[in-house]
Amino acid sequence: MGRQIMPLALAPGGRQLSIKDVRGGWGLRQKMADMGLTPGTQLRVVSGCHPGPLLIDVRGTRLGIGFGVAQKILVEEADNG
Repeated sequence: MGRQIMPLALAPGGRQLSIKDVRGGWGLRQKMADMGLTPGTQLRVVSGCHPGPLLIDVRGTRLGIGFGVAQKILVEEADNG
């Protein structure tokens, strides 16, 4: 059975997640790539409050992501999650 793919904005905190896709235009996709947020990247939601910004941990670095952008980043629970 496959794992559920969901927007990062709705992902539970504390679990290891893997990015499946970034939905958006070229500019958003490029900005996310510049931040290291590309398909296959693993991350963890540190904190977040619907519908506010999320704090995520990517390779030991914490990044703030706005709720609207987090809606466009699709994730699933990672294999080692």
